[in-house]
Amino acid sequence: MSEVKLSSDEIRYIALFESLTGASARDCVIDEENDRIIFVVNEGDMGLAIGKEGSNIKKVKEAIGHRIEVVEYSDSLEQFVKNTLSPAEVNGVDVSGQDENEKKVIKIEVNESKKGLVIGKNGRNIEKAKMLGDRHHNIGDIKIE
Repeated sequence: MSEVKLSSDEIRYIALFESLTGASARDCVIDEENDRIIFVVNEGDMGLAIGKEGSNIKKVKEAIGHRIEVVEYSDSLEQFVKNTLSPAEVNGVDVSGQDENEKKVIKIEVNESKKGLVIGKNGRNIEKAKMLGDRHHNIGDIKIE
């Protein structure tokens, strides 16, 4: 796992998130470009983080004033990549080599009809997967097949 460094704002957001949801967050990313805050929660804490009918996410969103996204962590690189791209269905994840910085290059297989969902508006979903993949599993690039 890559070492994750948190800013003081990210640490404050994690504390607020944990106090409002009861879920344990292991990472927080402030994505100002897409006006969202992404939390990575421990495996098994996704239901707790979301809450009944999304009630916990709504509380956090109201408290912070930004759109909130939650990703469930996994030690498995394949499962973590799938989690970052959820709800899009990823059929396969393969490590295809390394880039010039010795980071993993990942190829993902998705149905042709789901490529738009995987990429997201202006590439926001695939960028989230790349950013979190780099922070937690040393992924340099993700290619869609």
